[in-house]
Amino acid sequence: MAKGKVSVYFCNECGYESTKWMGQCPACKEWNTFVEEKVEKKSAKTTREISEVKTYSISEIEDADDERMTGILEFDRVLGGGIVKGSLILVGGDPGIGKSTLLLQMCREMSHADLKLLYVSGEESLRQIKIRANRIGQFTDKLSLLSETNLTLIRGVIEKAKPDVVVVDSIQTMMCEDVSSAPGSVSQVRETTNILMQLAKGLGITIFVVGHVTKEGTVAGPRVLEHMVDTVLYIEGDRYASYRILRSVKNRFGSTNEMGVFEMKGDGLREVLNPSEYMLAGRARDASGSIVTCSVEGTRPMLLELQALVTKSNFGMPRRTAVGIDYNRVNLIMAVLEKRLGMPLSDYDAYVNITGGIKINEPAIDLGLVLAIISSFKNEPIDDKTICFGEVGLSGEVRSVNMALQRVNEAVKLGFRRCILPKVSVEELDKVSGIEIVGVDNLTNLPNIL
Repeated sequence: MAKGKVSVYFCNECGYESTKWMGQCPACKEWNTFVEEKVEKKSAKTTREISEVKTYSISEIEDADDERMTGILEFDRVLGGGIVKGSLILVGGDPGIGKSTLLLQMCREMSHADLKLLYVSGEESLRQIKIRANRIGQFTDKLSLLSETNLTLIRGVIEKAKPDVVVVDSIQTMMCEDVSSAPGSVSQVRETTNILMQLAKGLGITIFVVGHVTKEGTVAGPRVLEHMVDTVLYIEGDRYASYRILRSVKNRFGSTNEMGVFEMKGDGLREVLNPSEYMLAGRARDASGSIVTCSVEGTRPMLLELQALVTKSNFGMPRRTAVGIDYNRVNLIMAVLEKRLGMPLSDYDAYVNITGGIKINEPAIDLGLVLAIISSFKNEPIDDKTICFGEVGLSGEVRSVNMALQRVNEAVKLGFRRCILPKVSVEELDKVSGIEIVGVDNLTNLPNIL
């Protein structure tokens, strides 16, 4: 072993570090994920004197009044209004989902805004990037391309050119010469991210970093990677479907609940400015087990179709399947219906689906789930122009949800004529016209309302 180097074991899944090999990772509980890497121990050297370090009072620091727009409205919404100067942003997603395409489209819009951009690719040649750029549209000379994986050379180019925005695609292909391990390893990803963070903060450059994901859907590499960056974005959706969902799971400059919707076309990703209308397109009429509910993502209300299929079970243990909604929530709601309304659902299979491939964890869709199950169980369709939302408790009570007025206004905009919602939320809807408001305080009142 070389002098000054020691063996350290890292978990490939979560980045947990250990001095010895382990069969199971104590952090993420995965088996056979530890790999050995040689790490060189360096003595810390300080080149600056303590007298050179200066502190500033908060009143001396100027406010950030810079324009934050990227030119893509859905992208700006998720980022909290746009990019912030000197921020480090991580973009993750499955292979082929559209990460590189979206960032290249962002470069196109910002190049037309007379901003200087640098696109660094460690996976594609310059000719390949050019082919994709021709498909997206017309670019200006403000965008420069670089095909390189050596971070030392990339750092020199950034310090010399001083662009406004840099895109690094991807972090797993970058290599730091000071680290002896292979590109994509835990040590390389951690050191590379640290250097990019220093460049972003020191030079005031916004840096976008593309990250590969594991089979569980999280960014590959050490968990510290997500802690180091300012913003973490994920692109979701079936690669064979046309829609793409951009979510923010961490954002130091905005909300972490915002969501942007895009549609994949031949010339790239197009914004879906009205997701409610997009998600309800092709909805079946007069079909039992179908109801429209409303979920709020950040500041945006979005209407979704919730479907339920309840059939007599042919097995000793009924089957439950949930797509787009928490499986345990479905079991909980069915237990409440059986206990409070006397519905014999323990002998029935239940299949629940939120159309469009959207995943919703908000409790406001509980009432929609209740109505969809009742409709399918009795084989009686609910009026097409009816919408509902509300949280359901274990005693059958219907609890209030936030932003009730915005949800109802979105329903009025799309032509719905009846809204079933928690009774405690009716008071704040005095000024709403064009829709019938029906308040519910307990599930026992639903049969009379329906």
